[in-house]
Amino acid sequence: MFFDRPDSGELAILVHLEFSNVVDNNDPREFEELVLSAGGDPIDFLTGQRSSPHARYFIGTGKLEELKALVEEHCAELVIFNHELSASQERNLEKELQCRVLDRTGLILDIFAQRARTHEGKLQVELAQLNHISTRLIRGWTHLERQKGGIGLRGPGETQLETDRRLLRGRIKAIGKRLEKVRKQREQGRRARIRAEIPTLSLVGYTNAGKSTLFNAITEAGVFAQDQLFATLDPTMRRIGLPDVGPAILADTVGFLSNLPHRLVEAFRATLEEAASADLLLHVVDAVDEERARNIVEVNGVLEEIEADELPQLMIYNKIDLIEDFQPRIDRDGDGRPTAVWLSAQEKTGIDILQKAISELLANDIFESKVTLAATMGSLRSKLYRHNAVLGEEYLSDGSCELLIRLPQTDLTRMLSSESISLDDITGDKFDDSTQQLAV
Repeated sequence: MFFDRPDSGELAILVHLEFSNVVDNNDPREFEELVLSAGGDPIDFLTGQRSSPHARYFIGTGKLEELKALVEEHCAELVIFNHELSASQERNLEKELQCRVLDRTGLILDIFAQRARTHEGKLQVELAQLNHISTRLIRGWTHLERQKGGIGLRGPGETQLETDRRLLRGRIKAIGKRLEKVRKQREQGRRARIRAEIPTLSLVGYTNAGKSTLFNAITEAGVFAQDQLFATLDPTMRRIGLPDVGPAILADTVGFLSNLPHRLVEAFRATLEEAASADLLLHVVDAVDEERARNIVEVNGVLEEIEADELPQLMIYNKIDLIEDFQPRIDRDGDGRPTAVWLSAQEKTGIDILQKAISELLANDIFESKVTLAATMGSLRSKLYRHNAVLGEEYLSDGSCELLIRLPQTDLTRMLSSESISLDDITGDKFDDSTQQLAV
């Protein structure tokens, strides 16, 4: 909405400082990838070290002179900082450098503005943009101090800046109401899935970990997937079938990032609530990323912010095709429960064992047994077949049939209840030796 982008990449100089009193500084390599994702053309990279930011310019006066020289040398149109600048620092730098200055938050917002496709996604981006730009309005209105005066027009008056802020507050409020409506609609959908006992899985993870590629490999949905940061912005949900579980909902969500601006988390809360209400989080990790341990911590930090940190997680280490002689596998804990799956979404290797691991975690109570259905129980037999629960069948001389079935206990209970049949009616004492309740 607020960013006018040229057709070709803008010439940009990148600025990154390391602060001695900060334990976890932003990654300069990731910063450059963000600029490229936004369509920028990085032509130089200015780095430095400080104990704390300069109050007026963020960088020191010496670095400011270096930056001025680089802007003039390259005729740069844009300077981008890998840090969050205050509104005054941004204005002071633009005055000195005589070109546009953008901070890390503004850069991420610009990428989000390019990626948003759905109405909801555009609303969320606009809300985040409005909240960000509301502190920077003065730079666009320094030439206007008051509304036009004159005979018959004089009054208490209102500065142009106050007028603009009032209009922004009204727009922010309107978008907030519309997103609240979206949130309620999502909540209704979640309640319907709970009533139908359909489990929900949410793909979460650091940006560019391969979530959308994995989503496509599982669902064949054809969701846009690209080797770039924030390729996915709009949430996508698909119905899938899982062995021993039946139907489930798989949701692809926006990727996380280190030091993700809080206002972005707030703006995308309606979307992120899909992750917060999931039955199982599939935490996708780039297995070959040198910063994978740090990325896991960052993702868990965002999950904690949206109150999803207590949900069960299955770690998925993706891109094993880039590791020599590495085969898909499942890692298990001391109780034999799956904790991690190693696979390649790009090559579609390991998808079958991922589905197996998910089924084991979701289908805690599996009923596997021989049952006997009387000739009058044809409706129940039909339902068992529709659920793909029948492993074997044999007809008896009295017209009844003996079935070997395997399905979740909850599904069997629901079927029996709908037919007004008890479990004892189909098992009986003669099958005690072969009946078993399996915990998978």
